[in-house]
Amino acid sequence: MRPFFLILTTMEYMSQEGYDKLVAELYQLEHVDLPQVKEAIAEARDKGDLSENFEYHAAKREQGRILGRIRFKQRVLEHARVLDTSHMSNDTIQLLSHVEMTNLGNNNRMTYTLASPHEANLREGKISVKSPIGEALLGKKEGDIVEVRVPAGLLRLRIERISR
Repeated sequence: MRPFFLILTTMEYMSQEGYDKLVAELYQLEHVDLPQVKEAIAEARDKGDLSENFEYHAAKREQGRILGRIRFKQRVLEHARVLDTSHMSNDTIQLLSHVEMTNLGNNNRMTYTLASPHEANLREGKISVKSPIGEALLGKKEGDIVEVRVPAGLLRLRIERISR
């Protein structure tokens, strides 16, 4: 009997901007970083005894790191689907929604965009849909109050506005 293997693949929904950024990062890794490290390996190999050649071992480790990142980015892009925001409504919070909300604990107002985990960047105001706050916000509407358990305790948020 032949073994049966189930390969699970997940779609990675993202913005066009996030997709383009991943493509650019992959290009940089494949066409700039990898050739540079291959050149460094060749130079270190020319220096003689490889068993005690620190430059050679460091370059080989870097090559492994780069190859791992290339494989990871290729897998993400292979399963990536760019969302067309023109067909999305602003009635409920979804991936790529801009959400303005008020923290009811301190009355601070904040605005975040729900993004794919690969695009999440708090400095840019993008939180992952797979984060506790992102998961709690999905499907909610303006005026809803959302309670989220975070490391600092219970967070209560009122959704003020949803846009794209």
